[in-house]
Amino acid sequence: MRQRPVTPLPLWAAVLLSAVSGIVNSFAFPGRGWWPLAFVGTAMLLWALRGRRFWASLLVGVVAGFAFFGNHILWLTVYLGPVPWLALAGLEAIFFAFGASLLALAWRFVPRLWPGVAGRLLGLPMVLGGLWVAREALTSVWPYGGFSWGRLAFSQSASPFAPLVAWLGISGLSFVIAFLSAVLLQAFLEVRVAWTVRGTVAGFAFLLALAIPAWPVISAGSIRVAAVQGNSNSGLFAQIQPGDSLDDHLQATVPLFGQRVDVVVWPENASDINPLENKRAAQTLDYVSGAMNAPLVTGTITGDDKGRTFNSLLLWEDGKGAVDQYDKIHPVPFAEYLPDRAFWYPLAPSLFDLVPRDYSFGTRDNVFDINGAVAGLAICFDIVDDTLISQMLRDGAEFIIAPTNNADFGHTDESSQQVGIARLRAIETGRSVVNASTVGVSAMFAPDGRVISQLPTFRAGSMVEDVPLSHTTTPATVIGRGIEWLVSGLGIAGLALAMLFAPIATRAPRKEAHG
Repeated sequence: MRQRPVTPLPLWAAVLLSAVSGIVNSFAFPGRGWWPLAFVGTAMLLWALRGRRFWASLLVGVVAGFAFFGNHILWLTVYLGPVPWLALAGLEAIFFAFGASLLALAWRFVPRLWPGVAGRLLGLPMVLGGLWVAREALTSVWPYGGFSWGRLAFSQSASPFAPLVAWLGISGLSFVIAFLSAVLLQAFLEVRVAWTVRGTVAGFAFLLALAIPAWPVISAGSIRVAAVQGNSNSGLFAQIQPGDSLDDHLQATVPLFGQRVDVVVWPENASDINPLENKRAAQTLDYVSGAMNAPLVTGTITGDDKGRTFNSLLLWEDGKGAVDQYDKIHPVPFAEYLPDRAFWYPLAPSLFDLVPRDYSFGTRDNVFDINGAVAGLAICFDIVDDTLISQMLRDGAEFIIAPTNNADFGHTDESSQQVGIARLRAIETGRSVVNASTVGVSAMFAPDGRVISQLPTFRAGSMVEDVPLSHTTTPATVIGRGIEWLVSGLGIAGLALAMLFAPIATRAPRKEAHG
């Protein structure tokens, strides 16, 4: 069957469409949370790339990437201004552009190899979806540990597709969204040709994705958690005195004295004075732990005898002090440390003066044993790291504590985006998640993603709830990043096969005709 020629959109229209697609996709994420737009925005970008050559696809991709990331991470400008925002959004846009060039190649070659209905509605969308995930997978780990924010799956925390993460993981859900977007686009583009067949296939694909049931959670009892939000402006760029955050969280905890709980959870850097070195801070933590008759988990900044500094969580008990410690394994580059300082600092010294110290990479495990219940630990952006989530589960985590400090991002969508990721992690792992923030959003999620409790932003308060424990093993946690490798490999291998053999398949009918 000879492939019908593809007429691409005019380049100006494709560039305009790609810009709109990036903005539309950004609106799918929390806090707007208009999740169906992820399918619309993704399909729009794929349409803009249809029939494009290499340089044109790079242009389309860089415009789409900057439109998306520029809007999605606009919160970065609250304290840092436009330069870091431009740098990060620009870098991600470059990655996006090269990913777009692969998508354009798939449009050109895959239909030549599989020109039939199955190839158009299944083969090509599968390759496109795999290539989309391959680009997300690369940028999630490289450079400097990558930037996982903005993966398609993270837009679906409140959608009917969210339960799929228990089966497929984050990368698997991203693949489903990209795949279904391509199926819908194909059905739309060929509306005048066999619409009944194509529309039926597209509709069936959506219904099949939605029909997959939630993974059953096996309960292992519960733990009573008091999570405190001190409403303390204690970010990296806060203009407060040392100890103010500690006092804010103390005052927000005092009304809970006398209640029966198994553990008290304070956010990242809630103790802004290191209690391992400061007697007053240690006495405060002793006071809270003693009054609550429960251990206290709190964030603080620690150091060691080698001069290293860590973003840490302490498990504190009255009279015993810190009985366990977790040091953040993957500090955030250009925020918590400056990688290759000798190279980067001279380029923008006034900007990088905002990162005066480099947090070291922790080497301790990311779990606490809290009176027999094992808590997985994820400090702030740890929650987006697939490897750290897998690590805590291997070490027996029965629920997840995710302390964070969102004060630097003001009244932006950053905290809503982060708590949406926390909800997806609960569903993916079959574990409850306690997301405790300095200023919000603070929330507790059950293993099925149900909201147990939530606090309004920029208001001191607390949540005291029985949080389910679980030993559930979901398909996503068993396969782990194998899903990512599978769908990425599917996209790359499909494109490679098409590029190798599609010209032969295209010439074959001509030889037969002349024979």
